[in-house]
Order: sequence, then C-alpha cells, then structure tokens
Amino acid sequence: MDKLEIKGNWNVIKGKLKQEYGNLTDDDLTYVEGQEEELLGKIQKKVGEEKETIKRKIHQYQN
Repeated sequence: MDKLEIKGNWNVIKGKLKQEYGNLTDDDLTYVEGQEEELLGKIQKKVGEEKETIKRKIHQYQN
C-alpha cells in the first residue's frame, strides 16, 4: 500500500480505531483531506504501530 485513501464514513472508522487503541482521542483522529500522512504519523506516534499496519486496519474498517 503506497497511499492512504480514506473512503466512507470516517466517523465509523474513527470509532473502530478508538476501540482498538483506547489511548487515541478525537484530536488524534482529526482527518483533513490531503493530510493523510500527517494523520498516520499522529496515530503511529500515539500507538507505536508501523504506518503500514495502521493503513491496513483503516482499509479493513472501510469494508
């Protein structure tokens, strides 16, 4: 996966990420179109997962 594409209802995806990673806040998951890499960086810093792992989870939650 080279680029994160967020499709669908971000609020649903955000909720699932917060369930899996209890230390994420709404501020951590503020999504602005075009700033996907910044979003991934914030999540990565907070949860300690690789960016590719986080991307896979987001794609999984979109389906």
